[in-house]
Amino acid sequence: MRWYKTPLAAGVWTVLRIWLGLQWIEAGLHKITGGFDATGFLKGALANATGDHPAVQGWYAEFLQQFAMPNVHIFNVLIPWGELLVGIGLVVGLATIPALVAGAFMNLNFLLAGTTSTNPILYTAAMILLFAGAGAYYFGLDRIAVPYFKGYFKKGHGKTAGITR
Repeated sequence: MRWYKTPLAAGVWTVLRIWLGLQWIEAGLHKITGGFDATGFLKGALANATGDHPAVQGWYAEFLQQFAMPNVHIFNVLIPWGELLVGIGLVVGLATIPALVAGAFMNLNFLLAGTTSTNPILYTAAMILLFAGAGAYYFGLDRIAVPYFKGYFKKGHGKTAGITR
């Protein structure tokens, strides 16, 4: 067994995972209860896409202008609820790997939009926990859920009609 998947290391990963989850819960609740609107954030990011050394690259500014701004109402729901769900998943250790991937994806997008803040720290913590793999949820609900679902699908449950293996 690799050192980073031992029960002792899993204790460290659990503390890091719960801390990361609490950061996401706090951010999500703040946005949900505070009437979040991403329009100002997106306009600020677009303003940072100009000049000699833009904080936002042109290709990402194009994505923001052409996709995010016209669909800001979708982002106004996805961002706060996504943050809250990522946080809950990390705190209880359920769907840990998908929660880490989703959180890292949000951090990456916030960074690409020119917002540094705590994003590099949260992104790095997610990457470390992804590296730890199963050690990241050794003390979490995934320790029970993952083997259950692996067994469930191994027995042939969940097959889609007409698809054979």
